[in-house]
Amino acid sequence: MKNMHDLPATIPLFPLPGALLLPRASMPLHVFEPRYLQMIEDCLKTPDRLIGMIQPRGMPGSSAEGRRLNAIGCAGRLTAFSETDDGRYMVTLTGISRFRLQREVAGFSPYLKAEVTWAGFERDRSAAAEVDAGLRRESFMALLERFFDANNLSTDWSSLKEAEDELLINTLSMLSPLSPEDKQALLEAPSLGTRRETLVTLMEFSLHRGDESQVMQ
Repeated sequence: MKNMHDLPATIPLFPLPGALLLPRASMPLHVFEPRYLQMIEDCLKTPDRLIGMIQPRGMPGSSAEGRRLNAIGCAGRLTAFSETDDGRYMVTLTGISRFRLQREVAGFSPYLKAEVTWAGFERDRSAAAEVDAGLRRESFMALLERFFDANNLSTDWSSLKEAEDELLINTLSMLSPLSPEDKQALLEAPSLGTRRETLVTLMEFSLHRGDESQVMQ
């Protein structure tokens, strides 16, 4: 994996509410807006092929120009690319490292670019997956099953049970039906153990809120 000095100081940004990319995880994207089609084409011409996924902080429905961006995002390398018959792109980003937004860069491109710093996220660029020493699989999977049932979700439970700690926690963080604010909290967690603790808290809160709703009805 690259060290901080090998990563570009300026990257294109893809602001997308609720979209969470994490280091060493993969995110499929369906790209159809003209400005982001241009971003993909430009990205393919660069040696790093990096795109910064970042969440807006504005209220849903507000204009992109009026929405502030969160301070922390995650850059992904474009690792798969295909074009549909009608000109849309299906791409896959593989998470490389989180970054901290420094400032947006003015220019002539139709999409956002920004200067970023990679300092503080050295662990993201390790080739080895993180291990969560505090993970108690039996109780975690029991909570997960309740959460999935409450949200009418299905999954391959055998694959989840066999998944390594990082793959399990990061995949669930990315795919769970949580708010953009919750997804941002998961992104900013300083370690895998902290991310798992945050995820557990969010799932428990969701279940508790659902139980209260049923009692009120």
